[in-house]
Amino acid sequence: MTDLIEVKTSDLAGEALGWAVGKAEGLNLELVPPQYGNPWRVFARYQGQAIEHTKRFNPWEDWALGGQLIDKHHGSTQHCPGLSEEVQYSGGPGLAGAWCYGPTALVAFSRGFVHYKLGHTVQVPKELMP
Repeated sequence: MTDLIEVKTSDLAGEALGWAVGKAEGLNLELVPPQYGNPWRVFARYQGQAIEHTKRFNPWEDWALGGQLIDKHHGSTQHCPGLSEEVQYSGGPGLAGAWCYGPTALVAFSRGFVHYKLGHTVQVPKELMP
């Protein structure tokens, strides 16, 4: 396994955010090293009774994944006009006492979800950080 580093939840982005969301959701995650010009990426391993497969896990940019999480956790997002480009949206799960911010609705919800489930700081693989 790779070395983990501590990162503030509000600073999570990209693959590191995907890793943290997957951990908060209790998924079996794996890192795929750089290949074909792609950086390190996060995949989730899904196991059924007869099959096992891995699939890219990017809920901060894929509504098919992030939208399901919003529904599952009774979450919401809100556009915040007049703020900087880095904090255009706020979001989080329904039971969260506080929401987090982000440049998109999915990033805001994902950060809020991780903060609610794992706290103000999280451990992520160092390879996923810029």
